Amino acid sequence: MPIRVQNDLPVKEILEHENIFVMDEHRAIHQDIRPIKIGLLNLMPLKEDTELQILRSLSNTPLQVDVVFVTVASHESKNTSANHLNRFYETFDAVRDQKFDGFIITGAPIEQMDFETVDYWTELTQIMDWTKTHVTSTIHLCWGAQAALYYHYGIDKVPLDSKRFGIFPHKVMNRKIPLVRGFDDVFPAPHSRHTDVPVEKIRADERLMILAESEEAGAFLVMAQNGRQIFVMGHPEYDRMTLDQEYKRDKSKGLPITLPKNYYPNDDCTQKPLLSWRAHANILYANWLNYYVYQVTPYDMVGTPF
Repeated sequence: MPIRVQNDLPVKEILEHENIFVMDEHRAIHQDIRPIKIGLLNLMPLKEDTELQILRSLSNTPLQVDVVFVTVASHESKNTSANHLNRFYETFDAVRDQKFDGFIITGAPIEQMDFETVDYWTELTQIMDWTKTHVTSTIHLCWGAQAALYYHYGIDKVPLDSKRFGIFPHKVMNRKIPLVRGFDDVFPAPHSRHTDVPVEKIRADERLMILAESEEAGAFLVMAQNGRQIFVMGHPEYDRMTLDQEYKRDKSKGLPITLPKNYYPNDDCTQKPLLSWRAHANILYANWLNYYVYQVTPYDMVGTPF
């Protein structure tokens, strides 16, 4: 899949070095094909890291993907420069009149806060409402999934006794659903969170379908509205070293943190972590783009009622 980005986006050079097909704006406009338009509401503090991870995840189908980075106006980022945000990001007000084939709402390291106390909660609820009328399918990641399940379905998160941290095995629950087509019966995926949405509460709502879950980590993949809403409780987009960076960051700050499970060889944090989840992460995003975006979105979205 060619990822279409602005010519001077800093992570473009990294993606090209990794042999990922990145198409600049000049080449894209000379192709006689309508790109799939994906919005990325990036709520993570290190936005360039998340850009790189998500663009990698979207790079494995033959579709041309036009990614629009979106940020909330009601929060001032402390970890990403204003110059980067002004140059590469749009506010919600700037895109609210546009239609998107797909939309991604990332997580944020604020899961221990009550939803209503988050400074951009009101704006986020407006965006989540807007996705129901302006987006073909929306993926919500980690805290973004918890926020969406709370807002759309009234299911609140609960605190965990300790951080759910590491690589956990998950079982596919319904192989007939295209979103998990090509998955193994059991597959690994990263988690990094202090809260959980209980499986039994999700299962009790007939509007929601659990597609993958873990005995230890809980629900991982949930779907609603025939795929118009998808909730991913973990971080399939994480890089090899992301959990390592989080572990060493928290340890250096003196925070209570244990080794991420099933991550370091022999639980030795001096060794290079094994990358065991990338294949299924790529399948997940490829299935989403193909079956829930490309196959159902109209060629001309102007005036299209959702």
